[in-house]
Amino acid sequence: MITAVIFDLDGTLVQTETLKAQSYAQAAADLRPGVAVEDVVQAYDQCIGRPRNEVAQTLLDHFGLRDAAAARAPALGVETPLDAFLAIRMRDYEAMLSDTALLKRQEYPYATALLRRVRADGYATALTTVSHAAQAFIVLDALGLRGEFDVIVTVDDVAHAKPDPELYLAAASRLHRPPADCLAIEDSLPGVQAAVAAGMRCVVAANELTRDALHAAAPLPGEQIVDDPSRLDAVVTAVLTTREEANACN
Repeated sequence: MITAVIFDLDGTLVQTETLKAQSYAQAAADLRPGVAVEDVVQAYDQCIGRPRNEVAQTLLDHFGLRDAAAARAPALGVETPLDAFLAIRMRDYEAMLSDTALLKRQEYPYATALLRRVRADGYATALTTVSHAAQAFIVLDALGLRGEFDVIVTVDDVAHAKPDPELYLAAASRLHRPPADCLAIEDSLPGVQAAVAAGMRCVVAANELTRDALHAAAPLPGEQIVDDPSRLDAVVTAVLTTREEANACN
């Protein structure tokens, strides 16, 4: 019987992935003015759901930014090209996060309404995110969501990010629930892989950045993809109801 619902953050409750993509593109253009912003955004789309350092290293190598980043490192007070690229990128991203109105415009209302509804219905709720806590809490507070979760697990709390199941297993443990009693709400392929590996059912709210990769990999065990966000609540309700009815018959 499902007694807990665990939500992803970026791309699921709020479309910060587009903001992250823009921040990486701006940083790349800063280091190498000839780089095409749209190419960086497209490359970032292939990295959605991955941890920050992995994404930055991929883009650094792909767009040949290492030498330019190395040259900027001393002025930024860092030692490596990766750290320089991240410092420039975080400057831009944190400027975006400081704009509460911008974050509110990025909210996915069907997903945040689902969060509030399942919590009101008595389900335990948790958040798992590959974002670092400092940035995740800014987003949650801007949307008034921090208090909607019993448990929040960020990438700072684990040794391995998605697609490793550690984030989801940590959330289940902190909720004092077995993974089989948890339903994950995700948007990206690494997130789905993490939830499935943890032994959870997963409803996937696909978006414009993740839809193609999700459908190319589907079906995964226990996964259900929702392409129309207006159907998210109905699909989740059906999953919860079906599991409850099955449990009652056993």
